[in-house]
Amino acid sequence: MLVLAACALAGCGFELRRSPELHFRTIALSGFAPRSPLAEELRMNINASKTTTVVESQAQAQVVLESIADGRERGVVASTAAGQVRELQIRTRFVFKLRTANGRELIPSTELLLSRDMSYSESVALAKEQEEALLWRTMQSDIVSQVMRRLAAVTTP
Repeated sequence: MLVLAACALAGCGFELRRSPELHFRTIALSGFAPRSPLAEELRMNINASKTTTVVESQAQAQVVLESIADGRERGVVASTAAGQVRELQIRTRFVFKLRTANGRELIPSTELLLSRDMSYSESVALAKEQEEALLWRTMQSDIVSQVMRRLAAVTTP
């Protein structure tokens, strides 16, 4: 039975998702806050590609991914007549550009903006806090995936 399932998956073209193939050997990350979770996830994903590594010095890099803005926002969308919060919206914004080491722009300033709505109740505040943290992590992973796809589209550094 297991062999039959493996044969069926092999014949259908199923393949595990892997990092996009980048067309440059080295990249430097610039403009990120110290210990930025976004920068760390980007570094991990870039290093997971077989063709590219992240270097610390811009002088050693073929290309430089420059963070222009990286922010998170949280706002109240709906509240009761008594002023109790019922719905929140969280937003994350990442603005970046990609350039060569000598300054030629490969990807102009690009803004990625994601938002999620979530219900809120004071009676389950701890659970809602954990849900919000999970939403932040998934939005960050989505931004990293989008950046990786854009980096993979660059053909000539």
